[in-house]
Amino acid sequence: MFYTLKRYRHYDPAAKGYLEVALLYPGIKAVAFHRVAHFLSNLRIPFFPRMISELSRFVTGIDIHPGATIGRGFIIDHGMGTVIGETAVIGNDVILYQGVTLGGTELKHAKRHPTLEDRVVVGAGAKVLGNITIGAGTRIGANSVVIEDVPANSTVVGIPARRIRAGVAAGEELSHQKIKES
Repeated sequence: MFYTLKRYRHYDPAAKGYLEVALLYPGIKAVAFHRVAHFLSNLRIPFFPRMISELSRFVTGIDIHPGATIGRGFIIDHGMGTVIGETAVIGNDVILYQGVTLGGTELKHAKRHPTLEDRVVVGAGAKVLGNITIGAGTRIGANSVVIEDVPANSTVVGIPARRIRAGVAAGEELSHQKIKES
């Protein structure tokens, strides 16, 4: 979790210190709750993982299913209304803004939520739906609805989302403010 704290400090100019981030940022609290719930879920302990998840949702306004798999350095910025489904897989150094849904489109007991590879940025209010893969380094614009796989290093916007840019340069900052339509 210290790596994630460092990412918040680097990413958010309003963050004054590690203690402030750890105690007052809902995103990092939601991820901490999730790490415990996910651990217990993997041990097949009934009830308690969902109870922890519900407590987290009550405290933070962020709903992360205990079954979701989340990599290190995960940031949820202003997370109110964010929903992450049971079979979602999130890579390392991913950023989600408020109101994002990583949702399922089927009722099967199988993989039905998206996979976000490393360094993906998902803008406020975006919906990423179904068993699809969002390639590493991709940026998804605010309020976009993504229902198909997206290749790595792309920028997508709209409803349904369409690719407006391919090939984000290596090392280019992946921030939401830099998404511009061509």
